[in-house]
Amino acid sequence: MKRALLVGIDNYPVDCLTGCVNDARRIGQLLARDQDGSPNFDCRFLLGDTSPIDRGQLSEAVSQLFCSEVDVALFYFSGHGAIDVSGGFLITSDAKSKTDGYPMRELFTYAAKSPVRESIIILDCCYSGEFGNLPELSQEHALLRDGMAILAASRSSEASMEVDGAGVFTTLVCDALAGGAGDVLGRVTVGSVYAYVDLALSAWEQRPVFKAHLSKFTSLRQCEPHVDAAVIRLLPTYFTTPDHELPLDSSYEPDLEPKNEKNERTFAHLQKLRDARLLVPVGEKHLYYAAVNSKACRLTALGRFYWELANKGRV
Repeated sequence: MKRALLVGIDNYPVDCLTGCVNDARRIGQLLARDQDGSPNFDCRFLLGDTSPIDRGQLSEAVSQLFCSEVDVALFYFSGHGAIDVSGGFLITSDAKSKTDGYPMRELFTYAAKSPVRESIIILDCCYSGEFGNLPELSQEHALLRDGMAILAASRSSEASMEVDGAGVFTTLVCDALAGGAGDVLGRVTVGSVYAYVDLALSAWEQRPVFKAHLSKFTSLRQCEPHVDAAVIRLLPTYFTTPDHELPLDSSYEPDLEPKNEKNERTFAHLQKLRDARLLVPVGEKHLYYAAVNSKACRLTALGRFYWELANKGRV
């Protein structure tokens, strides 16, 4: 089982925000269902739009998120953030100063001591990179338990930007969850989300921060695969070894003679594998001409990786 708490706060006594509630809703809508409509995270929202969210409400919601065992517990926050010598804070609607906010350390403690198998923290607020740091050890040190991952919008010294009523960081995370960070089989993980966001933001912009102590990556969302798993499993059938070159001829191409339905079905699979960058034609630029001119095709490095997975029965 997987559950998520999505927190967005626009309602502040001063310096109100405009996109945090919408950002929390967008993230939650993506996490709640895989792309094919299958249920994914059981999502709960804590939204401060017309009504305020105080520190007690946030603390209670965090406690409930991490109180009992599930496979994955995910916490998302969008709102104001602050930092001082004692650490970072998530600012709630009732905060009269930055140290009145909800301490990042308290959230960290709940996640660290939780019986959940994997805790994922995603923060879109200023100074969010402070989360997980231990000030007494210096700003650069974090101590994470096994099964914890942190994805923060900016370094501990940086602001987190909002443009046109949406967080820059959250917009990229949503695009990643919508399929931008999916692997060949459509799986999106917290690691692939970070890689996607990292590439999208330049050295002159806010820099996302990723901290993790993980022995494996759990899928955050399943998107449409580039190639069906059933086709991936056929790789060792088509290629007897990872370095094997599969000879082609005109019988593979449906528009040419002689007709061979089996080879044509195989060729349709090869085209999907080529589109996913798992194989390339040998001696020709296009797979069609490799068949017309009786050339071959071979696996790419990525294709050889998935060949190994398929050969071991791991697809």
